[in-house]
Amino acid sequence: MKRLHWMAAPLLLALALVAHAAPGAHGPNGEHLDATSAGAAPGLARLPDGSVQVPKLAQRRMGVRTVIAPETQAAATIELPGRVIMDPNAGGRVQAVHGGTVEPGPRGLPVPGQRVRAGEVLAYLRHHAEPFAVASQQSQLAELRANRTIAEQRVKRLESLEGTVPRKEIEAARAELQGLAARERSIGSSLSRREPLVAPVNGVVARADAVRGQVVEERDVLFEVVDPTRVLVEATTADTSLVGRVGSATVASAPGVQLQLVGTARSLRDGVLPLTFRASGSFVTALAVGQPVTVVVQLREQVKGMVLPARAIVRNPANEPVVWIKSGAERFIPQPVQYRALDAEKVVVTQGLAADNRVVVQGASLIAQIR
Repeated sequence: MKRLHWMAAPLLLALALVAHAAPGAHGPNGEHLDATSAGAAPGLARLPDGSVQVPKLAQRRMGVRTVIAPETQAAATIELPGRVIMDPNAGGRVQAVHGGTVEPGPRGLPVPGQRVRAGEVLAYLRHHAEPFAVASQQSQLAELRANRTIAEQRVKRLESLEGTVPRKEIEAARAELQGLAARERSIGSSLSRREPLVAPVNGVVARADAVRGQVVEERDVLFEVVDPTRVLVEATTADTSLVGRVGSATVASAPGVQLQLVGTARSLRDGVLPLTFRASGSFVTALAVGQPVTVVVQLREQVKGMVLPARAIVRNPANEPVVWIKSGAERFIPQPVQYRALDAEKVVVTQGLAADNRVVVQGASLIAQIR
C-alpha cells in the first residue's frame, strides 16, 4: 500500500502542473512560456525574466480582459501622412480687394467659431486714396457742382420759355443736368466709400484676422468661413501605383470618421502624389482645417493574422511593439509582435502570436507600467 502511494505522488504532481497551465503557454514557434520564474513576489511585481505578476484582485481593479484571437484574413493597410483641408464648395475666404481700414459690421466683428450666413456683412473696409488723388477728386467734385448749378438754371430758363423754344433743346438741357448730377454723386461717394465684406457660404468662422481700425493691404485674408460638416483630407504618398489599390480609409485619431476617395492628382507635388478624401461620419466636426492627421488606407489586398483592438499593442522599454500574453492565473508575459493598422480602433498582428495565446486586450498599458 505504501508502494502505491509512493508511485502515485509524482503522477499527482504532474497532473497539478498540467492543470495549472493556461492557454498561451506556448509561443508562436512552440516554445514553452509558462515556466515558473525564480524569485516570484506575492504582490504586483516585475519578475527577473521580464514577465509580470498580477494577483487576481489587482486584475479586477485594473479591468484586465483577455481573448484568444483566431487567425483570419484582413484587408492590408498602409498609413499615410495627411492634413485636413477646406472643401472648396463648402467654404471660402474673405479678402480685401483694395487697401483700407477695417470697420465693424452690423453685428460687430466676428470671432472664430461664430456661425454666419451666406451674404451676411462681416465687416466694412473703408478705402483711403493717395492725398494727390483725393485732391484731384475734390477739385472735380467742385467743378461738377458748379456745372450742375449752371445746368439747373439753364433748364429752368428754357422751361419758362416752353412753346417758343424747340422741345429738343429743353430735353437736351435736362439730359445734361442728369449726367452732371450722376457724375457728382459717383465722385462724392468714392471719397467716403466703404466696401462691405460678406460671408461667402453658410458656416462657421474658422479664422478671423481683423480688428477695429486695422489697416490692411490688397488681397489680405481677413476671414475664413467653413462648413464643419463638410471637410476634405489630403494624404500624400510616393507610391504612384497605390491609386488603383485603395479600398476605404479612416483617420487614426478620429475613430468615427470615414474617408471616401474623391480623386488623385495626376502630377507630383514636392515629389509626392496627393490623394483627396471626403470625410463623413458623426465625428467629422472634430476635425479642424489645417490639422495634421494619419490616414489609414485599407487596400484591396488581403493579409493573414490575428485581429486585435489597437489598445492591446503597447511599447516595451526598448520601444518595441509588444502584447501581453496571460500564461497563468496571475502571470503575464510580454511578447514582441509585428502588426499593421486596420483602422483607428483595430490592428492585425502578422507575426509573434500563436493560435492558443490568450492576449490582453484591455488593461495592457497598466500592466506595462508595473515595475
